[in-house]
Amino acid sequence: MSNERTPLVPSGVCGLSVDTAACAASLDDTPESGSGTPSKDPRQLDTFFGVMVPTVLSMFSIVLFLRTGFVVGHAGLLQGLLMVFVAYTIVSLTILSICAISTNGAIQGGGAYYMISRSLGPEFGGSIGLMFFLAKVFACGEYVLGLVEAILDVFGSEPESPVSKGIRVLPQGYWYTVLYSTVVLLLCLLVCLVGAHIYCRTAFVILLVVTVSLLSIFISAVAVKPQDFVITHTGPGNQTLRYNASYTGFSATTLRNNLGSGYSLDYSTNSVMSFSTVFAIMFTSCTGIMAGANMSGELKTPSVSIPKGTIVAVFYSFTVYVLLFILVGATCDRTLLIQDYGFLQRINLWSPFVTIGIYCASLSAAMCSMIGASRILHALALDHLFGLPLVPAAVTSSSGNPWVAVLYTWGLAQCVVFAGQLNAVASLVTVFYLLAYAAVDLACLALEWASAPNFRPTFQLFSWHTCLLGIVSCLVMMFVINPVYSSGSIVLLLLLLLFLHYRSPTSSWGYISQALIFHQVRKYLLMLDVRKDHVKFWRPQVLLMVANPRSSCQLILFVNQLKKGGLYVLGHVQLGDLDSLPSDPVQQQYNFWLSLVDKLGVKAFVDLTLSPSVRQGTQHLLRITGLGGMKPNMLILGFYDSCTPEDFFLQDSAFYDSSLQAHFPPVRHIESPRWLSPEEYVGIISDAIKMNKNVCLGRYFFQLEGEGKDSKVDGSERTIDVWPLNLLQPGSRDYEDVCSLFLLQMACVLNMSSKWRHARMRIFLNVETESSVQGWVVNEETVRELLRKLRIRASITLVPWDSVVQHHVQPNVENPAEQTQALSDGFLTAVNCMIMEHSSQAAVRFLYLPRPPAHHSQSQQYVAQLEAVTSGLGPTLLIHGVTPVTYTDL
Repeated sequence: MSNERTPLVPSGVCGLSVDTAACAASLDDTPESGSGTPSKDPRQLDTFFGVMVPTVLSMFSIVLFLRTGFVVGHAGLLQGLLMVFVAYTIVSLTILSICAISTNGAIQGGGAYYMISRSLGPEFGGSIGLMFFLAKVFACGEYVLGLVEAILDVFGSEPESPVSKGIRVLPQGYWYTVLYSTVVLLLCLLVCLVGAHIYCRTAFVILLVVTVSLLSIFISAVAVKPQDFVITHTGPGNQTLRYNASYTGFSATTLRNNLGSGYSLDYSTNSVMSFSTVFAIMFTSCTGIMAGANMSGELKTPSVSIPKGTIVAVFYSFTVYVLLFILVGATCDRTLLIQDYGFLQRINLWSPFVTIGIYCASLSAAMCSMIGASRILHALALDHLFGLPLVPAAVTSSSGNPWVAVLYTWGLAQCVVFAGQLNAVASLVTVFYLLAYAAVDLACLALEWASAPNFRPTFQLFSWHTCLLGIVSCLVMMFVINPVYSSGSIVLLLLLLLFLHYRSPTSSWGYISQALIFHQVRKYLLMLDVRKDHVKFWRPQVLLMVANPRSSCQLILFVNQLKKGGLYVLGHVQLGDLDSLPSDPVQQQYNFWLSLVDKLGVKAFVDLTLSPSVRQGTQHLLRITGLGGMKPNMLILGFYDSCTPEDFFLQDSAFYDSSLQAHFPPVRHIESPRWLSPEEYVGIISDAIKMNKNVCLGRYFFQLEGEGKDSKVDGSERTIDVWPLNLLQPGSRDYEDVCSLFLLQMACVLNMSSKWRHARMRIFLNVETESSVQGWVVNEETVRELLRKLRIRASITLVPWDSVVQHHVQPNVENPAEQTQALSDGFLTAVNCMIMEHSSQAAVRFLYLPRPPAHHSQSQQYVAQLEAVTSGLGPTLLIHGVTPVTYTDL
């Protein structure tokens, strides 16, 4: 069996070919370098260093030091805490899904992408994986912009002073911001090119520094005395704006004043803030929950480390944010919070504590995002989902570091920093992350609803309720934050889905869609109670017996039009005895038959059986094919004659280079022995009628054209002719018997299909004008009224057949069923000529199929009579109906 890293086989619209053999070696659990040299096992990280540390640092990032006051100042303490609770509720629901999926089996590199793709299939996995990669890229750019903002806050020149003073030596402006961001990104690139392991080890030191900075903030709230500040900003027209702000220390008045919201102008973007814009910026503090999951390729035991490390990290960061919100809300006035992102440095015992904390947190978050994004891109490249553009991203160094994917990530992050302001990209980052979180919840929900026996996560603190609530929460908050970005991201997701769907990748991952479909189909099949069947909802459910598809493709395509949304099964009997065979030969053939169905574009199932005779095999299929209320009610056979079959595979260019050419045997030659005798063929018809199945025999359908899936035929040039009388029994004048009405119904069903909807339908009524019984005039009106009641649009043509009937010899037999055995050759020829005269231009003809003889000794004569009547007619369907199918009431 292929392992979970079996690459996808690309096909379809792109036509990109990738050397999968060359790449296969690099897809094992132990990655190899781009040159193919094996490397040491990269799985060296434990729960603390691999999950907790990167997750905490990602969640602290820039918001902790640079946007805490911004959130409380604009939203107020109450709405700020509400935002924190809403954000952490959303991420907590997603964490439950992450923990469930990550404890349900071995996780390879790629983190969230790996979870989603292996749960939802390549289409959803690839599209969501790329969206999550973009979210990480934008987050990396955002963190870099935040770091540059913090650097300029300390070292940037004063806006009102043309001369640099002290350490404030760095010039400010849009292009300078881009330049500084580029330098920081290059530093991140160098670290990431060295490898994730060095970063993860140094990340612990960074976490210690950030923790010390946090402790200094809490200590300073008690130790620092109240102070007043003058804050300056460059306003419109380069004028200098000054604001008087105060640090009051712990004060009930300050706390009371900061409880309510006070949304105002943001000095960095010159736009008025609102709940949605502030929440978008605050939510970026929660986008690090998958930092540990994205390191799944470097974790020793990802199924243990990811749940444990993520939950502990999230709880820790949540506690810190709540305490910090309360602290700043009780000690700083609103002006200070709104007008100075870096106010924490002003009110600290020693401002470098906070400065170093900001630099470390921002830089580590940027590097973590770059590493996480590169791992996702590397996993996408290994799976060959997007073809040639991502092939280089699969290359790794000797230590297993995907350095080309890191370069891809760096290049895109460099484009993001041209936004120039952190707040400008925060909404887009948040929307992308929320969409990725919703996808993780969807994956877990689908696995839970599918009730697959192999979905047995060791983490049990989740249910379908938490998954569904997580999806709804993410989608609602996306549109609350920014409806335009949300709509655009969903449109992008759908385009990626369509691209991957039409590219038609195949995988050995398993498709959750198949599990869900199975679950729902089983449920609805149980609800489909055959005891509640009603004739007005009857539809054809067809079992078409196919000896060799090479000679039956046109009939297969025609029956696909005849099924009217009903069950359609291609049946085939392989002659043989399982006792004398080492294995079942039928099992090996299923894929070829399914490929045939795909090639022809028909909506059909395949059912094959092994049997000593075709008759026994057909009996088996008639009994066991289908399930519950979906079982065939009609058997269709090709005609039994001595004609040499034509090879459809040699006529259709679609089959020239197909593997099906080699699998299915050549068509039968004229001297080749038949698979079954006339007695067995007629016996199959008799068996079906005894089993209360309707029977159809199709002849000359190799002459029918325009039934292919690419054909544009709509039937406007076609004619459907129906002869509802039993032409082999002239004494019959009953146009309303079950078989005649079945003929009308099947012709009407064909007339409703896509390639026959505009065809003209003609009904021929045979009348004996010279007979003493002049009821034929009444019969015409009866049939016309019947068609009106049945809502069948058709023209009626009267066909005098006195000259035909005179050739009929009335037999001296008591059983009317044996009358067919006394028919003369002259009568059969006359019937054939009559049909030919009136229906020579028809596209297809529907004829009444007489009941087969009771004794097998008359089978050959029965077949000969049918052959004589239909000789040279063109596509013809002989039908014997045994079930009522028409209904005139509403």
